[in-house]
Amino acid sequence: MKITFYGHASLGISVGGYSILVDPYISANPEAAHIDMNQLEADYILLTHAHGDHTLDVEAIASRTGAVIVSNAEIAGYYEAKGLKAHPMNHGGKWNFDFGQVKMVNAIHSSSFPDGTYGGNPAGFVIESEHKNIYIAGDTALTYDMKLIPMRTKLDLAILPIGDNFTMDVDDAIIAAQFVECDKVLGYHYDTFGYIKIDHEQSIKRFFDKGIDLMLLQIGESIEL
Repeated sequence: MKITFYGHASLGISVGGYSILVDPYISANPEAAHIDMNQLEADYILLTHAHGDHTLDVEAIASRTGAVIVSNAEIAGYYEAKGLKAHPMNHGGKWNFDFGQVKMVNAIHSSSFPDGTYGGNPAGFVIESEHKNIYIAGDTALTYDMKLIPMRTKLDLAILPIGDNFTMDVDDAIIAAQFVECDKVLGYHYDTFGYIKIDHEQSIKRFFDKGIDLMLLQIGESIEL
């Protein structure tokens, strides 16, 4: 499983011969100007919620690639009405896709499209594939529901927002990592806007002091599990 960071909360996942994009917000991010969105492959697009900084490039990518959009029922219906393919889910449910199993889990945030359309409830995803399991938290506050995840799934990686203001901060994300019992964390949702700037060195040290490895990738950089 290969995971590529495309900036903000945008991820690419390559697994089992399939390409998955998560929350694509690339074209309006000046820090991601070197990423050619038209070259990105996508068999699936996973969306945690409807905010514009997570859905901006969905229509362009899905129209070009024919990707299936996986999200809550409201978001799936929104894109199906535009003629795109979608698979609706809801909290607690799981589905076996051809690349692996996806379970939708709770997130505490808000969710509406830039045009004001209701975007359903925000969510995170637990993906089990090729004997590697990851948790993509989405935009969320720290929630005790995270303790439920390791009761069903042993994680190899937790992908957690760390930018504060709109989501968890570093200290809450450390607790989240402890809740999900995972000592490898990929941080995201930081630095893109003034509200969510972080001190990289200090953030890594705080995690390290708790025995947790925090990875902060450059945009376009990848890790393999």
